[in-house]
Amino acid sequence: MTPGSATARGRGQARRAANSTAVATGARAGFVARGIIYVLIGVLSLQISFSGGGGKQADRGGAIAEIAGKPFGAALLWLLGTALAGMALWRLSGAAFGQAGPDGKKASKRAMAAGRCVFYGFVSYSVLSYAAGDKSSGSGSSDQNSRDITSKALDWPAGQWIVAGAGAAVAAAGAWIAVRALRRKFQKHLKMSGMSPKTRQTVTAIGVFGGTSRGVVFAVAGGFALAAAVQHKPGKAKGMDDTLRSFADTPVGPWLLVLIAVGLVAFGVFSWASARWRKL
Repeated sequence: MTPGSATARGRGQARRAANSTAVATGARAGFVARGIIYVLIGVLSLQISFSGGGGKQADRGGAIAEIAGKPFGAALLWLLGTALAGMALWRLSGAAFGQAGPDGKKASKRAMAAGRCVFYGFVSYSVLSYAAGDKSSGSGSSDQNSRDITSKALDWPAGQWIVAGAGAAVAAAGAWIAVRALRRKFQKHLKMSGMSPKTRQTVTAIGVFGGTSRGVVFAVAGGFALAAAVQHKPGKAKGMDDTLRSFADTPVGPWLLVLIAVGLVAFGVFSWASARWRKL
């Protein structure tokens, strides 16, 4: 066997593995796990809007701590972390070989898949580390982490520009997420023809509402990071928890936070719908 044929054979085996049932199952499990996290963040946000939250965090760390405090919490975290690893593996296959759809092999799509692979890999690691006993992993305050990272970055050469660029990028990503949700771009990734008319309407509604709410949260968080850079004040940067709490400080009081919280729950439910109907 020549080196070229061996390489081609290895690539073929890797491609078949990427398209395997195991990878598809991991992806669907990952969507379920993502849904659980967003539903819990939404519920925690609702608790904050009505009662202040009792010291709880409305972010990924708060969701992990909430699960850990339940019966069989450690076992549930192992399952959650493993499912998120499945999502990371599926995103890795998309980066390496392209995703489903006519434009799935575009360089931009594959680059986005690579970025998502890194993100879900990190989240999976933090959840599994917490389940293994490292309580400093995964459940830390997103607000404190944001301030610490911003403070360090502002001390770098050109740090103000770096933080401003990062904040603008997050804000732009949030706007992009919201606009795509409003334009129902997610429909092309779902097997819409396999749904009943009522289910199709429901999935579309929660996809629009949930995706828009998620995008708004990202956009506002990016805006706070941009403000921290412009004013050179790390304390202006906010993680998800403080970003969500800021909605309650608007003139309409807690009701805007309630709306966003319900939207995050909707996005969690949409993630479960994606686990069922996503094209892989």
